[in-house]
Amino acid sequence: MLEQMGKAAREAAWQLAQLSTKQKNQALIRIADLLEQESAIILEANQLDMAQAREQGMSEALLDRLLLTPERLTAIAHDVRRVCRLSDPVGEVIDGSLLDSGLKLERRRVPLGVVGVIYEARPNVTIDVASLCLKTGNAVILRGGKETHNTNQATVKVIQQALEQSGLPTAAVQAIDKPDRELVIQLLKMDRYVDMLIPRGGAGLHKLCREQSTIPVITGGIGVCHTFVDESADFDKALTVITNAKVQRPSACNALETLLVHQKIAADFLPVLSKSMEAQGVTLHASKSAMAFLKDGPAKVVDVTEADYRDEWLSLDMNVEIVSDMGQAIDHIRTYGTSHSDAILTQSLYNADYFVRQVDSAAVYVNASTRFTDGGQFGLGAEVAVSTQKLHSRGPMGLDALTTYKWIGYGDDLIRK
Repeated sequence: MLEQMGKAAREAAWQLAQLSTKQKNQALIRIADLLEQESAIILEANQLDMAQAREQGMSEALLDRLLLTPERLTAIAHDVRRVCRLSDPVGEVIDGSLLDSGLKLERRRVPLGVVGVIYEARPNVTIDVASLCLKTGNAVILRGGKETHNTNQATVKVIQQALEQSGLPTAAVQAIDKPDRELVIQLLKMDRYVDMLIPRGGAGLHKLCREQSTIPVITGGIGVCHTFVDESADFDKALTVITNAKVQRPSACNALETLLVHQKIAADFLPVLSKSMEAQGVTLHASKSAMAFLKDGPAKVVDVTEADYRDEWLSLDMNVEIVSDMGQAIDHIRTYGTSHSDAILTQSLYNADYFVRQVDSAAVYVNASTRFTDGGQFGLGAEVAVSTQKLHSRGPMGLDALTTYKWIGYGDDLIRK
């Protein structure tokens, strides 16, 4: 089965690479329109997945990721239309020069070819990835988790219907519709057909892909995100940013998980933080030093563990640690962070610049919420993933990240001497 999917995807990729921007945009518009027209079918399928997930005891954080509502599906369709308005990178000349030999040389953006994406309880990924791949002339093979089986089947059917109506190969977007884990292992070995693999899920999935794949893997999406409140921070402004980073969508990978507070302001700031978090229903997981200022409430507070620092909460829970200075804050981030998104809240230009230079994450913020690490917020359109590694792409992966380039040389019957 996968062999046939790989061959079909490769053939589709050759066809997609020749399309004009207008042809690709027309297909995307048709996909967006059909997603809205067939929304009842997709939402009904999603409710089946939600019911099964609840029966199996899925956490509230994952249930939130799995859920599609009419509003979320409409927003996803709008995201597809926004991709239409983005500049098409395919065919762009990155740079060039005229060499002493007389050879005119340029680098031109081209599609990657076939992209494989493995993901878990995130049905929006199906549409995000399909739209970005189509815009950049790439075919895609999707493998969603068993949690999203019904939703993905319904969504891919709609996408393929739109492709067919647009005169494009339906194999441009394919999904592995069987939950058999052995098929994932087979996909990881399909380097003959798949050019890049993107896992979007937990640490176990990322580890499996790094160890088993013969295809280049882009890892990321695991966000143990930190915010450091330094001694000069404005309390009211800091609380506004912290609340947004933690509460706006706690199940997102760019949500705040650990708050670091300078010891000089801890006695005054932490009681105020407790009041603010209590109003939002956030449970604080405090270190021994932070507990001294938080134990009298009003927010619920428990002892933090070493494991808490290393994992995503993806819920209304937040670690709180007191640090002696910025150096200790940076050391904490280097020890427990995942190079996703980290922030400093400060009124000091020196501290801001030092933090930015010392924290080696894909996105670093000064006086801003970590929730901004998102393709849409960065003006990239829908994102295919958030990469926390350094090769090929880093941070939210938009259209450019789904292209490579070729060298093109022009001569006049030129020979090398």
